[in-house]
Amino acid sequence: NSGVMSLLRPLLLDVVPTIQQTAALALGRLANYNDALAEAVVKGNILPHLVCSLSEQNRFYKKAAAFVLRAVGKHSPQLAQAIVQCGALETLVICLEDFDPGVKEAASWALGYIARHNSELSQAVVDAGAVPLLVLCIQEPEIALKRIAASTLSDISKHSPELAQTVVDAGAIAHLAQMILNPDAKLKRQVLSALSQIAKHSVDLAELVVEAEIFPVVLTCLKDSDEYVKKNGATLIREIAKHTPELSQLIVNAGGVAAVIDCIGSCRGTVRLPGIMMLGYVAAHSENLSMAVIVSKGLPPLCACLIEEHEDHIKAAAAWALGQVGRHTPEHARAVAVANVLPTLLAMYMDTRSSEDLQMKASIFTKKALKNILQKCTYLPALEPLLHDAPPNIMKHIVGQFSKVLPHDGKARRLFVTTGGLKKVQEIKAEPGSLLQEYINTINNCYPEEIVR
Repeated sequence: NSGVMSLLRPLLLDVVPTIQQTAALALGRLANYNDALAEAVVKGNILPHLVCSLSEQNRFYKKAAAFVLRAVGKHSPQLAQAIVQCGALETLVICLEDFDPGVKEAASWALGYIARHNSELSQAVVDAGAVPLLVLCIQEPEIALKRIAASTLSDISKHSPELAQTVVDAGAIAHLAQMILNPDAKLKRQVLSALSQIAKHSVDLAELVVEAEIFPVVLTCLKDSDEYVKKNGATLIREIAKHTPELSQLIVNAGGVAAVIDCIGSCRGTVRLPGIMMLGYVAAHSENLSMAVIVSKGLPPLCACLIEEHEDHIKAAAAWALGQVGRHTPEHARAVAVANVLPTLLAMYMDTRSSEDLQMKASIFTKKALKNILQKCTYLPALEPLLHDAPPNIMKHIVGQFSKVLPHDGKARRLFVTTGGLKKVQEIKAEPGSLLQEYINTINNCYPEEIVR
């Protein structure tokens, strides 16, 4: 408000180098603060000065100038576009070849903040020739430079298969894969993130990541003391597992399912989310893969997530995953039912306190999961408690399963009477001629009339 921007601008061209650098640093800190101040830097016509000096000044000034560009570009695509329009990308890319690692780091950081907004800006960074130089930067000895370069490659790869392919073509995967075992946690986070962003787009890209022999090495990340390393490791495995049964089978063979199950059991909160989803994707592919999740004792931790977690989206993901495990055959559904998860799912589905967003999403996931499991579940003891609470649309599936099993199973018929199940069925109000009424008639026909009465 005091007009500082216009006072700082001429200082960028001062004859004393330290004044130039300090003025740039001041502008960077102002621009970093919020988007209104970043916009003032753009409107004050300061960017052309910076870009001009980036190519000819000393390393301290280059770092400060790159910091200003990063601080402006981080706020919005529009501000990042302003940086592109003033010709900064080419100059930043030249800085990636600088002798000083700090200059490379500052330039890499600025490019990452521009690329992360959208695919157009990311493409502009690629077209400026940044990718091969970033791949060279991740091979430099300085840890800080490795981290930022890996992070920038991640930001470039995330938008589209084409952009990810550019990063792959520059030979990034092999170098990233080698760094999975690096002791530096922050570097591991970025490396795992970059590999995830490449693998997520297509089967071909996921296969290229797998071919870099990341298994079983990546499984060690699931035991890491750093929560983000765990989370990013699980995310990478999820992004590979989701594509095809073959890739999921490869993960199972490497011990990946057991490792993810241990990881879910040992942590809390959002760190669990990618692991939960990974198990759901694996189980969804085929009966055998779903059985691998059951045999590896994957159900107890998934059930625990439903009960322990407070975040609605984590509960919804766990419900979805359980639905994927239970949907294949009566044997799969029985495994889920025996884990005593059906009452919890039903309670979630009927819970009116859940956030509106959860009621929309979670009730869709939970309802689907319940339906998937119920349509296959012939294990009646787990279904019977649900007869007392279920709403009509779920009741139909439960009663349908009883009408399937009872006609052929004498022991089940006897139990159904003595536990009060038959009595409960008589209390259900069904529309005449509806599917539910048909199911009820089928059940009643299993018994002599006086018992039904």
